[in-house]
Amino acid sequence: FIAGLIHAYVPSAVIRRGLSRPDLGSVVRASLVGVPLPLCSCGVIPTALGLRRQGASPGAATSFMISTPQTGVDSILVTAAFLGWPFAIFKLVAAFVTGVVGGELVNRTLPAEPAPSEDAARQSEDDKRPKGWLARITEAVRYAIFDLLGAINSWLIIGVVAAALVTVITPADFFADRPWADGLLGMLVMLAIALPLYVCTTASVPIAASLIAAGLPAGSALVFLMAGPATNLATIGAVFRTLGARVLFVYLGTVVVMSLGFGLVFEQLLTSVPVQAMAHEHQHGWLSLLSTLLLLTLMGMLSLRQYRARASAQAQLAMPTAADSRGPSGSTLAPETSPDGANLILQVKGMTCGHCVATVKMALESLDQVKEATPDLATGQVLIRGACGADVETNSLRHAIENAGFRVASPD
Repeated sequence: FIAGLIHAYVPSAVIRRGLSRPDLGSVVRASLVGVPLPLCSCGVIPTALGLRRQGASPGAATSFMISTPQTGVDSILVTAAFLGWPFAIFKLVAAFVTGVVGGELVNRTLPAEPAPSEDAARQSEDDKRPKGWLARITEAVRYAIFDLLGAINSWLIIGVVAAALVTVITPADFFADRPWADGLLGMLVMLAIALPLYVCTTASVPIAASLIAAGLPAGSALVFLMAGPATNLATIGAVFRTLGARVLFVYLGTVVVMSLGFGLVFEQLLTSVPVQAMAHEHQHGWLSLLSTLLLLTLMGMLSLRQYRARASAQAQLAMPTAADSRGPSGSTLAPETSPDGANLILQVKGMTCGHCVATVKMALESLDQVKEATPDLATGQVLIRGACGADVETNSLRHAIENAGFRVASPD
């Protein structure tokens, strides 16, 4: 809900105005903005590109891109619940500092250049922001449930199940008896595991808690919580493709060095805090019970809603359409335009989570020629319904998707 309030009340124009100068101030502001936002590592790439196109400096965009996926208001509260507030606060500070360091390194290594901008992109999204406190509260609740929780509920379930399996399978002293799990070597092992994998920042917390309960040092768990959500193979490829090799080098180098550094510092500072015991603390009050029941109800409702939406999209994709001019494998759209109201299909690459789906959908439906866009995460296909009385011109569709940070597959 807090994330929903940020979405409903913080104007995007205010955010962008403070990020345009290639100096330390814009980098700090970008990291401050990114830390509370609930975006995953793949979802933050289109957002950072959008900020860059709106005039944000390369350093500010990189700072935002590094700090945002490591934490968020949802992740902070979940971390505090599983591992205690000292761990949560240290993780928050680490994410902020890491973003600032990475952004400042980009500012110092990249030549200053004007950010690309488009008149259409400069049209403020705040015009669409609901007016009045009741409408904004309603939008905050809608965003918190359907956009935020809807994007992470599957990963949260996977994280809790994985944590339960780790707890059941590994003995309480499993990592305590492993010499390689201690110190810098243990952190390097966790870093090697975390870097290529996609780990949702919220879902990674219960996994880290179960690892700590099995004897993993808290510093190694912190490395996992910093590097896992911040990087994965899909994000690495997206950064290289959109921002270049130099930014990718700074991005990865900052995450690796800072996560190891903060892991070592964390073990030294919090040696007197029983983090492992925190992982076993549970509250059994009525508020905790009601919150758990509400969360389970919402997650069940969203899972059912997503299943029905996917089944409906699959059925629509299977139906032949008047303008279905796909290649032999049916992977992408061939014609340049379609008749009024026709259904078209595009194959979009780079969608890896619910936030990616929402970004593609919003980018396409912002076009006057599109009545409805239905992306399917499993197949990567997007069903596009043209607006009545408007020709759907595929070059503009492709342009909208690429501006959002994704790619359209080439025709077969």
